[in-house]
Amino acid sequence: MSHILLFDSNSSTRNELANHLACETSAQIFEVDNNDSALKMFAQHDFSLFFFHLSPTELDNLTFFSQLNTKKPQTISILIVPEHTTLPTNKILQSGAHFFLNAPYTKQDVAQIAQRAFQLYQLQQPKKLQNKPEQQENCFHNIIGKSAIMQQLFKMIRRLGDDGDSTVLIQGESGTGKELVAKALHTLSPRQQHNFVPINCAAIPEELLESELFGYEKGAFTGAINNKKGRIQHAQGGTLFLDEIGDMHPTLQAKLLRVLQEKEFDPVGSVKSIKIDVRIVAATHRNLEEAVKKGTFREDLYYRLNVIPLQIPPLRQRREDIAILLEIFTQRFCSKKKRSIFTFAPQTIKYLEKYQWPGNVRELENLVQRLSILHINDVVEPKDIPENYLHADSGPDTLNLGNEGGTTDFNSRVSEFEDRLILQALIQSGGNKKEAAELLNLKRTTLLEKIKKKQLDKALSQLTFFYAFQFST
Repeated sequence: MSHILLFDSNSSTRNELANHLACETSAQIFEVDNNDSALKMFAQHDFSLFFFHLSPTELDNLTFFSQLNTKKPQTISILIVPEHTTLPTNKILQSGAHFFLNAPYTKQDVAQIAQRAFQLYQLQQPKKLQNKPEQQENCFHNIIGKSAIMQQLFKMIRRLGDDGDSTVLIQGESGTGKELVAKALHTLSPRQQHNFVPINCAAIPEELLESELFGYEKGAFTGAINNKKGRIQHAQGGTLFLDEIGDMHPTLQAKLLRVLQEKEFDPVGSVKSIKIDVRIVAATHRNLEEAVKKGTFREDLYYRLNVIPLQIPPLRQRREDIAILLEIFTQRFCSKKKRSIFTFAPQTIKYLEKYQWPGNVRELENLVQRLSILHINDVVEPKDIPENYLHADSGPDTLNLGNEGGTTDFNSRVSEFEDRLILQALIQSGGNKKEAAELLNLKRTTLLEKIKKKQLDKALSQLTFFYAFQFST
């Protein structure tokens, strides 16, 4: 098990950080509030990560941090920098920290920097990886796959390891792991010491996305009482990951094109351009070539983004990976919930390997997570999983029309199929309508309208109860 040490003399902020890390990792967390305790902990344990909350004014505090870094160079250190520190910036940068976390921070900030730190820690453990060649081969920067098509993808990502400039366009269905691929590209690039900044272009309302990307000047609009850095500027020197780029409004597409061409941008309300050094990695589940033909996506931007295309296969095209995905996800969730690890009966695996997986790896991960909470036996039998997983034709690729007296009411059957797809997506997302909309490639507002029009809320509550009961018996 990994160990993390937190150093912070303030119990309130220390506990907050510990809670954030407990939610995001399965590591054992140790906390100290003074120098002597920190030295004792370093003598007793080997830590993967070390979070150190810097004092706003004490230079000795920074010197002590540097000393600890030299004692355990294999430990990845994260220096938490207070908002109003008076310590010289050059001293902070020369402290030997692997990463910096600016206070105040969010849970998302902690999750992101912890993941990057763990990735760097693993990269520095070559002997450990050599002892587990199978694990090294099948799990590549949290991307899991032993199939030939995934091994080819891993090779392609490795080839891009030394390149920190080329723009990459990742294409694949929802749930295939596009952000994991983007993070791997960043971690292996010369930009790994700088920020990896993700932004979902479909999740943020159009009117807010511009200010999120480019930032704004004080007074740019009502409520802009201070200057704000945008995600692009926050990614300076690092990687900006634009997820669901196909949903970006044409006006913003033109501004993004300028970033790619001129390496500069204007914050909202500013007349002064800012030079930027950032790598753009974009991703989409949409067919951008079709979008270009329809006029909904700029052709010049498409060619600027599509310098290096990466295609992630859906899970139904790499069914040989399902067994290992089940094994790794089971270990992960059971360890996190501190319960005994269960296994899947061979017949259960056969059913799951035949299933179409419209939600891809994310859907399989959600299934294992639910089982880790609700399943109480050591083996998962076919009767223990929802019935829809027991039908090989479940999913969007096939549709059994049946034969009702030799005729089929087209509109009725289409409506029924749509109902099944919506309910299945809602069940797989645990009732989260935003996630369900992503699974179905629908806007959240469109999904809400369909649920209301078809009165599916009642059916959802009944099905959720049925599956929960089926899991618990």
